[in-house]
Amino acid sequence: MKRSLEERLKDGPVIAGEGYLFELERRGYLQAGSFVPEVALDNPDALKQTYRDYMNAGSDVVLAFTYNAHREKMRIIGKEELLEPLNRNAIRLAKEVAKEHPIEEALVAGNISNTNIFDPDNPESKEQVRGMFREMVKWCREEEVDYINGETFYYHEEAVIALEEIQRQDIPAVITMGLMGENILRDGFTVEESCEILAEKGALVVGMNCFRGPDTMQPYLIKIREKVDGYVGGLPIPYRTTEEHPTFFNLPDGGCSCHLPLETTFPTSLDPLYHNRYELAEWAKKANDIGVNYIGLCCGASPAMLRAVAEAVGVETVNSKYSPDMEKHFLFGKDETLQEHNLNYRSKA
Repeated sequence: MKRSLEERLKDGPVIAGEGYLFELERRGYLQAGSFVPEVALDNPDALKQTYRDYMNAGSDVVLAFTYNAHREKMRIIGKEELLEPLNRNAIRLAKEVAKEHPIEEALVAGNISNTNIFDPDNPESKEQVRGMFREMVKWCREEEVDYINGETFYYHEEAVIALEEIQRQDIPAVITMGLMGENILRDGFTVEESCEILAEKGALVVGMNCFRGPDTMQPYLIKIREKVDGYVGGLPIPYRTTEEHPTFFNLPDGGCSCHLPLETTFPTSLDPLYHNRYELAEWAKKANDIGVNYIGLCCGASPAMLRAVAEAVGVETVNSKYSPDMEKHFLFGKDETLQEHNLNYRSKA
């Protein structure tokens, strides 16, 4: 029998694979800039394979790819009529893949996110946001998701609205915040204050996702863990953010040899700024050690990176059989049948 999210959290860390947005752009099925997940309708097989790759890399959940699939985004690209079919198909595809897990059927999560129209000084915008969340959560309920992931909120009040609408449908909620470069949410709350309030209001998991790499997210995860009695989530991006540049929106690349067509390296020139999988695994161990229960990676993450994170906290994944093993490598291996003249050349290769 498939365990619920809460049951899995009680048994140990839950691995949550995110990052579809950048991964599907990298694979050629999504447009950077608008970042609307039309792939759920245009290329369902590509989306299913991406779901499958993250699940087999260790994700306990197949997160329906409806990030940015809200009414405002669909309005901007002139395809508002596709809103409901896109949302429903993303969830249905996730459910198909979740059943493929060879050990235990994966959880399926609905997804709502920052709307980019929330304005704390505009009551009308708040009602618009509530209406957008309400219809998406309703579809999630009708499609029978296991829980809903509300993510990347940089306004506390918008996150509260999301939680209220999820609770209206009596569905477990994971709520994670996106902390921008001023190190405070845009309506004045600290991220730890926000998470404490959200947990008190009934969110099953609270924490942070996106915008920040491990080095600039971890200090805030520590603060959240100190404030929150319940479950805490951490899903950083896999980029080398710094104290001077704490998010990926304005990360510089001093080694770039061309003139970038965009104002910043975000979103299509971040490649040289990646953490490697071993650095991400070290972060996962630290996060696990301080009591982060819901662990994953966000935009930019590859399945191999997620697998390293999962293995670092003791999870053997479906695809752990493909984890690196240099034993047979012609230059760097140790197998006794390898050629000495090649092994001795390793430092000159």
